[in-house]
Amino acid sequence: MRRDLSQLLCAVTGLGLGLLAPVITAGPQADAGRVVNVLFTLGFGVISLVSIIYSVLFLVVQFSASTFSPRLGLFRQEPIVWRTFALTIGVFVFCVTSGLAIGSRKDVSVLVPGAAMVLILVALGMMRTLQMKAFDSIQLGHAITAITARAHRLYDTLYTRPYVPAGTTAAAPLPPAADTGVAVRWTGPPAVLQAIDVPSLLDIARKNDFSVAFHVCPGTTLTDGTVIARVTPGGAGEEVLRAVLSTGVERTFDHDPELPFRLLADIALRALSPAVNDPATAVEALERLEGLLVRLADRDLDIGRFDDPDGRTRVSVPVPGWDRYIRTAVDDVILAAHKSPMALRGTRDLLRRLMERTPDDRRALVHERLQWVERTGGEAYPLVWTET
Repeated sequence: MRRDLSQLLCAVTGLGLGLLAPVITAGPQADAGRVVNVLFTLGFGVISLVSIIYSVLFLVVQFSASTFSPRLGLFRQEPIVWRTFALTIGVFVFCVTSGLAIGSRKDVSVLVPGAAMVLILVALGMMRTLQMKAFDSIQLGHAITAITARAHRLYDTLYTRPYVPAGTTAAAPLPPAADTGVAVRWTGPPAVLQAIDVPSLLDIARKNDFSVAFHVCPGTTLTDGTVIARVTPGGAGEEVLRAVLSTGVERTFDHDPELPFRLLADIALRALSPAVNDPATAVEALERLEGLLVRLADRDLDIGRFDDPDGRTRVSVPVPGWDRYIRTAVDDVILAAHKSPMALRGTRDLLRRLMERTPDDRRALVHERLQWVERTGGEAYPLVWTET
């Protein structure tokens, strides 16, 4: 919506300024015929900028999908992409409108072509920024740094409470809908659940006295017949739930905490494939995965229950736990790394350091994988597999 509105706003602004431009009489005057020629040349010339934008966009997206992961859409989501396109539309509309509005005038203020030139220079500056963003997006370091930076922002927002070992606190009861509720199913074409507007649903549930237990979380692909949630009898129907769900064609960073792990694991797996055979890239991705796991190791990940002001759990959403993050981050990579001493050592080092920084009752999953890696490395590479 922001993309569409920005383009519409720039087009309307360009139209308004183009109609007002000939009315300006301040400053030196220039021959109107020459000014019209300049305006039309600049207006239609800037359209080539749009072609360059989409050409760069297509090439970068194709390169990222084939080199890193088809789920990596960082460059496509950069605001500079649609802002540059919106400004280009505004400049084009301004130049053409002001050229037509000048009409048969003999003279026109030089402020009109001057303003057009300034707008063109701004558009060129944004184009240069767009090119730099495109160049950065095809570099491994920038791509994985952008993934981890977005992950850190998301985790700092979601996981604000420190981890408390199991048994020291009483678990919150599940809403009544979890076991006895009426199933609400998805109808329609397949879509990816991108976000759930929990505050709005929580307010509706409190006012109408019902509870909702979701069976899906952001990042899940919804197909026809999929159980979205269970609702207490007499509660919300499909229309109410659809109103609080945001769906699309792909996963997004904003509400999907597992996506950064999936992307980094994808990059490592692609690097370890026989067609690529680049274990150094896999190790670099593993180092970033380690950073994310360490960041979550001492945080409370059970954030899927939402209470009303009276303390009653009204909404529950299944969220990834520590075991899910471990499996997504390392399981597939471990199996793919057994043919590469470098990648296997990188996985071993990751698990060793993670063991040191993980609470005691979260170490079992890490220890199991570390044992497998130690055993596999020792059997496959006895000459190069050292304890250092």
